[in-house]
Amino acid sequence: MNKWYLLYTAPRAEKKVNLELAKRNFTTFLPLQKKIVQWSDRKKMVETPLFSSYIFIYTSLSFYYELLNIAGIVKFVTFQGQPAELSDSQISLIKLMVANYEDLEAVTEIFEKGEQVKIIAGPLQNQIGELIEYKSMKKVMVKIENTGFSLVVQLPNNIIRKI
Repeated sequence: MNKWYLLYTAPRAEKKVNLELAKRNFTTFLPLQKKIVQWSDRKKMVETPLFSSYIFIYTSLSFYYELLNIAGIVKFVTFQGQPAELSDSQISLIKLMVANYEDLEAVTEIFEKGEQVKIIAGPLQNQIGELIEYKSMKKVMVKIENTGFSLVVQLPNNIIRKI
């Protein structure tokens, strides 16, 4: 049975791995975001992975060893000794956030507990998050279970409510 899993890739190999998996007819999700990169002589807009060294794959564990033999794939991300499974709703939430927010940041840091909030309008309506202060700005952190990641986004005060 196919499920969403998280693969850990070699550094800066996410796009190559994604192409190779597509050639082999695997369904993948590589969330990208546009960033302006400064070189010594110019600035350029580039697409970079939202989660460095990670790619999501929709597959069956029967392909486990075949996938590990693909150049650039280091391992499956595990949770309690088993490959971490993600739900369709978790993938949909990430896709929704990537599509609707430019100022999105994936973090693995542990933040101090803040107030739990519910988003009452916009693309993230009805999602539960935690109000945090991050880099001197009030933002909402939405945790993606079983991944070790949270997505942090700045939202206007009028669309969040305390729970």
